[in-house]
Amino acid sequence: MPAPVPLPSPDDIRHSALDDAQGLCIGVLLCAVGLTFLSHLGLVTGQTAGLALVISYATGWSFGLVFFVVNLPFYWLAYRKLGLEFTLKSLACVTALSLATEAMPLGFTIEKITPVLGAVIFGATTGLGLLAIFRHRGSLGGLGVVALLVQDRTGVRAGYVQLLFDLVLFAVAAFLFPLSIIAYSLVGAAVVNGVIAFNHNRKRYIAT
Repeated sequence: MPAPVPLPSPDDIRHSALDDAQGLCIGVLLCAVGLTFLSHLGLVTGQTAGLALVISYATGWSFGLVFFVVNLPFYWLAYRKLGLEFTLKSLACVTALSLATEAMPLGFTIEKITPVLGAVIFGATTGLGLLAIFRHRGSLGGLGVVALLVQDRTGVRAGYVQLLFDLVLFAVAAFLFPLSIIAYSLVGAAVVNGVIAFNHNRKRYIAT
């Protein structure tokens, strides 16, 4: 009979600081690329990023600045319920994404893309980016904090929690944007939340 494979110790499966840094940076970069496609097409998305985009479109204010400010109230909840480490990582990710979305047009421009393809690319890259951030104990603040908290407390997948909020946000956005914009935006939101719902499962991922 083959010898049993020894279980790893907690130290063996814990992320190092370098693991977390590269994972969070890659996650933020992917999200910034996704949001570049979204803003180029004039689409909207859900969660606090969607709220920030709606405010940005309506006022002309910088998305990065609005996104940073909208997330501020959620840090208290993150600190109280999910701890200092999670809060600091989330604050770092939100700040980095705010800066990255402002800097991205300086080195990356889109000449032509169809709305459907752009929405799918946005959804896939942003979903993978969020997945990387979640797996390294961070978030992009806002609803991500609430969704992870609900998942930890009830077992309901974070992607489903976010999708429910997104449906409410899109219902409101339908009064502000053409229905074609809402339809394409829903495609992107469905892809984002599908990636998270199908892949973010703590039972499949034991590193902390």
